[in-house]
Amino acid sequence: MDRRAFIFRAAGGAGLFALSGIPWRLRAAGVGLKPEMVIQKNAGCMCCDRWATHLNEHGIHTVIEDHPDLVSFKETMEVPEDLRSCHTGVIEGYVVEGHVPADDVLRLLEQRPPVRGIAVPGMPIGSPGMESGDRVDPYEVIAFGGSGEPYVFAGHGSS
Repeated sequence: MDRRAFIFRAAGGAGLFALSGIPWRLRAAGVGLKPEMVIQKNAGCMCCDRWATHLNEHGIHTVIEDHPDLVSFKETMEVPEDLRSCHTGVIEGYVVEGHVPADDVLRLLEQRPPVRGIAVPGMPIGSPGMESGDRVDPYEVIAFGGSGEPYVFAGHGSS
């Protein structure tokens, strides 16, 4: 192999080597990747599936797992009893309980407040996954855990 061919092949190999690291670097930097939420729910719960669809449509990748004992899982995740709903998600270290809108989840990930998570207690009509025509009952997203008292993270519907 002559010198020119050697240099050409070496440069090409170095270029491929450099390019092969790009996807890893993008993943490490979080560029272009959807955040992933693992959702624990009861088997056959359709509102939980509709909520997961809502999250996926708004840029949050979901993994759904049917959990045999949600009560103990919620206790492990430190979800207060008065804030519990039918499913529990975990995303980037935060707990997301109930029918929380995707925009609120994304705001949580952007702002990163010092809380354990956010919750929509119960199953309010009109929340994501609980749609019923045009009806939207007022509901609040409550931030919980951390060093302070629970507080209203977001409000939805008219009062």
